[in-house]
Amino acid sequence: MKSIYKKYFLIVLTGTSSYIFLSCDKTINPTLESAAPVLVVEAWLTNKPEKQIVQLTMTQPYFDATTPPGVSSATVLVTDDIGGSFSFTDDGTNTGTYQWVPSVGSVFGAVGRKYQLSVTVGSETFQAMSMMNRTTSVDSITFSSKQDLRYPTGSYVGQFWGTDPKGAGDTYWIKAYKNGVLLDKPSDINLAYDAGFSAGGDFDNAPFIPPIRMGINPNDTDPNNSNKILPPYVLGDSVYVEINSITLEAFNHLQQVITQTQRTGGFGALFAKPLANVSTNVFNVNTKGSPVVGFFNVSAVKGRGQKLK
Repeated sequence: MKSIYKKYFLIVLTGTSSYIFLSCDKTINPTLESAAPVLVVEAWLTNKPEKQIVQLTMTQPYFDATTPPGVSSATVLVTDDIGGSFSFTDDGTNTGTYQWVPSVGSVFGAVGRKYQLSVTVGSETFQAMSMMNRTTSVDSITFSSKQDLRYPTGSYVGQFWGTDPKGAGDTYWIKAYKNGVLLDKPSDINLAYDAGFSAGGDFDNAPFIPPIRMGINPNDTDPNNSNKILPPYVLGDSVYVEINSITLEAFNHLQQVITQTQRTGGFGALFAKPLANVSTNVFNVNTKGSPVVGFFNVSAVKGRGQKLK
């Protein structure tokens, strides 16, 4: 079992002053209770002209760093509210990957349609619901030179430009691909409620705000020097930006993912939200059956690419 490090501390309050006493780091090896594996359903489907994937795996112990075991021999079906159905078949890799491949010229789903996911594993059936909401376009992508104390010479930062359509309540997941590779770290999750961060921002029918526009920049450090930030983009790099529509449930789910995965250590960890499972919209049709986690969402997608020359 891997070791973790815990820093002991004592806070003594005297009047308006506080004193913090810290001991040395101490390695501890906690014994965690085992838990029965739980089914994980990950189904983030889009209307892009490519195969769609539903991933079925099982949870594993916290300190187990191996790839989660896939679930085979399941039945996976998505149906819509006008009688259409999409059957997902096991790809045969024993990874729990189930796919639906569109015919030439076709795509999965349509804006405004409601969808139901049904997953049968053994004698149990799990379901989830989602709607494909509208999205908006990426009007353009621009780059600007960024050479200061933080970034090395030759660095550029990018931003996309787009406008949320009229009508409050649109939620989006903006994804960026650098040189064809998705930026997929938790810190790369870039969400928008209308053109801002949340419902209270009142950014309906407005251009996306700068922090969201600039959320397409990777924030990587040198693997040999964690204090050295690598250039987000350099001449010759390309970026592709997608605006994926998501449901409000999915927006809240991803916000929780950000909270649970982006954790700093040290004293600040004392005031962080406790570790907890994120929300799920997948349920067992048998209320007394096995638990399940994961999420189902269907997205409309619009995107644009740009090369830095």
